[in-house]
Amino acid sequence: MLKRSDPFWFFAKRMCRRRKLFAGTLVFSILSAGGLAAGLITIGPVLELILVKGASLQSAARSWLTEHAWTQQFVSDPIAVTAWIPIDPFNGVVLLMGALCVMSLLGGVANYLHQSCSLTLSAVTVAEIRLIVFRHAIHLPLEPVLRRGPAEIVSRISRDTAELERGFTALTSKALAQLTKGLAAFAAALYFDWRLTIAAIIVAPLLAVIMRKIGKRIRRSTKLALEQQEDILRVSQEAISGLRGFKTATAEATAFRRFARASRALLDAELTARFARAFSVPIVEVLTIVVIMGLALIAANEILAGRMSFERFILSLGALGVAGGSLRPLTGLLNDIQSASAPAQRLLEIFAIPVEGMRERDLPALPRHARSIEFEAVRFRYLDADRDALRDIQLTIQHGEFIAFVGPNGCGKTTLASLLCRLFDPMEGSILIDRTDIRAGNLQSLRRQVGVVAQESTFIRGTIRENVMLGADDVDADALDRALQLAHAKGFVSQLSKGLDSMIGEGGTGLSGGQKQRLAIARALLRDPAILVLDEATSQIDAESEAQIAQAIEEFCVGRTVIAIAHRLSTVRRADRIVVMEEGRIIDVGTHEALLKRCGLYERLARTQFITHD
Repeated sequence: MLKRSDPFWFFAKRMCRRRKLFAGTLVFSILSAGGLAAGLITIGPVLELILVKGASLQSAARSWLTEHAWTQQFVSDPIAVTAWIPIDPFNGVVLLMGALCVMSLLGGVANYLHQSCSLTLSAVTVAEIRLIVFRHAIHLPLEPVLRRGPAEIVSRISRDTAELERGFTALTSKALAQLTKGLAAFAAALYFDWRLTIAAIIVAPLLAVIMRKIGKRIRRSTKLALEQQEDILRVSQEAISGLRGFKTATAEATAFRRFARASRALLDAELTARFARAFSVPIVEVLTIVVIMGLALIAANEILAGRMSFERFILSLGALGVAGGSLRPLTGLLNDIQSASAPAQRLLEIFAIPVEGMRERDLPALPRHARSIEFEAVRFRYLDADRDALRDIQLTIQHGEFIAFVGPNGCGKTTLASLLCRLFDPMEGSILIDRTDIRAGNLQSLRRQVGVVAQESTFIRGTIRENVMLGADDVDADALDRALQLAHAKGFVSQLSKGLDSMIGEGGTGLSGGQKQRLAIARALLRDPAILVLDEATSQIDAESEAQIAQAIEEFCVGRTVIAIAHRLSTVRRADRIVVMEEGRIIDVGTHEALLKRCGLYERLARTQFITHD
C-alpha cells in the first residue's frame, strides 16, 4: 500500500527510536490478539465435545494432551494434570466460560496498555518532529520565508504535524491492533481448514491494487486540501491583523469575498478527499461478499464429496468472519495513513530548504568591527522582481562614522542595511568589514555585533523584560537598566504596575508606538553592538523625546559605527556624511550643506519629505 520510500515512513521510523514505547506497543498488541486466537481455536472443538458428543471437559483435555506429541515434552502425566477439571458436562462449560472471561479480561488489559503505549508513542514522536520543523524554520534564509509567506510556514508546523500524528495513531493504535487480531483469526482459520483460508487470501492482491489506486487519489486531494488550508489561514490572518485598514477603507465586503473564495476552494478539496475515502468502503464490502460466496461454493463441493465436515466449515468460516471483521477497519485506517503521506511530503519540502549559515558554521568568528565597512560593486535583486533593488553600490564607511541614507521610498536603503546583516546575500560584489568578506566568517558572529532598530520592531507576548532581552539572555541587570535609561524607556516602564515584569500583548499590544520604539532601541543598545543600524528608529517618537534619545545615542555610539535610514531632518543633519540613493544606486555622498548645493534630488527631499517637526 505504502512504499517504504514514502515520506510518511521517513517520519514514522522515528517512532522506533522510542524503544520502550515501541516494544510495548508491539508486545501488548500481540498479547491482545493472542487471546482472540486461543479462544477461537479452543471454544468450538471443546463445546462440540461436551454438548454434541457428550464427553466431559476433563476427558477432552486428556485426549488433546495425548494426541499432540509436542505436549509430552511439558506434561508427563496427563491424568494427574487434568484431575482437577470437573467431569460433569455443565460444570465443564461453566469452567470453560470462566476461563474465557479471564482471558477476555487479560486481553482487555493488554489492549488498554497497547492503546496507552501507541498513543503516547505517536504524540511524543510528533512533538519531537514539530520541534525539529520549527527549529529548521526559524533558521531558514529570509527570502524563501518571505516568498512562501509566514502563514504557509506556520500551517506546515501546526496543521501538517497534526495530520501526521493522525496517521501515526492510525498506524500504531488502530491498524496494528486490527492487523494482529485479523492475523490471529486467520491462524485459527488455518487450523480448522487451510484450503478455505488460502482461497480467501488469494483475493488480497486484488484488494491491494484497488486500494493503491484509491490511495494515490487520497494523497493528491489531501495535499491540495492542505494547500487550501494555508490559503484560508493567510486570508484570515491578513484580514484580522489588518482589520484597522480594512475598516477605514470600508473593505469588509472585499475581505469577506476573499475568505469565501478560499473557503469554497478548501471545501472542494476536502470533498474530493472524502469521496475517495467513502468509495473505498463499499469496494471492500463488495469484495467481502464475493469472497464469502466463493468460499461457500468451495466448501459445498468439499462437503458433498466427503472431504470436509460441516462443523469444520462452520468453524473455519466463523474464524474467517472474525478475521474479516478485524481487517475491515483497515480500509479506513489505510486511508488515514495515505492521507498522512501528503503532510509528510510538505514537511520534507521545508527540510529541503537549506538553513542559513549552514556552510559557514565551521568558519572562524568575525573579529569585532574596528576599522571600516566597504560595499564593493554590490548588486542585488529580489526573487521574481523585474529590476535590481541595488546595483553597483560602491561605498566605504570608516569606523565610528555616523552615516545617514536618504532617498525616495523603494530606492534600496533598507535592502542595503539587510545585506549588511546578511538577511540576504548580494548576487554580485562583496561587503567587507575590516577588509574581511562577511561571508568568510561565522554568521552568528556577524549578527552579534550589529544592533538593528527597525521602524516596525518585533514584539512577543510576554513581559517587557523578555522583550528587551530578546536574544541577549546573558546580560546582567545593570546593563539592562543602562539600556533602558539611554533609550528613555525607564520612566514609563517604572510607572507600570509590575515594571519590567508587566505583560504586553502580541506585537506590543498595550504600548504606544513611541513606547515600542524606545524598547526596541533599548534592545539594540543592550547588545553592545559595534555597528548600530537605525531604520526610521525615531519615526513614532515626539520631537522632544527624539532629541533626548538622539543625544543619548550619540554618547553611547562614541567608538561605534552608526548607519541611519532617516526621514527626519534633525537625524540627517547630525550625520557625518549623507548617502543619497535613487533606484538602487548611490547618486551622491556628502554633508547636508554640500548636498543642498549640488544634488537636486537631495534638495527636493529636504523640501518635501524630511520631517522637521511633529
